[in-house]
Amino acid sequence: QVQLVESGGGLVQAGGSLRLSCAASGRTFDSYVMGWFRLVPGTEREFVAAISRNGGAVSYGDSVKGRFTISRDNAKNTVYLQMNSLKTEDTAVYYCAARVNSALISGRSHEYAYWGQGTQVTVSS
Repeated sequence: QVQLVESGGGLVQAGGSLRLSCAASGRTFDSYVMGWFRLVPGTEREFVAAISRNGGAVSYGDSVKGRFTISRDNAKNTVYLQMNSLKTEDTAVYYCAARVNSALISGRSHEYAYWGQGTQVTVSS
């Protein structure tokens, strides 16, 4: 069982920055592919970013490329999402997720077995 806890969400003005963190339980964090997704009520969950087990490979959703950066610190069992140049359309609940049965990074939410509770990000104009 993997437990994930997100933090760092909040209210920010357009153009600002936030850094989300996701702390994972367990001793095998470096065996998980980690991802960030977001959800706006009434829409489908959207892929934001993913990172490989050792951080050597990353992938981003088209809407956040060039503005968001995913990283991880395996010594701290934590994955981060640095969000810059935020736009009002980035407003959503952000979730981190762990993929535990593959080394491949993925943007497909159904391939992630464990999810955090989510953290709200609100970008005001």
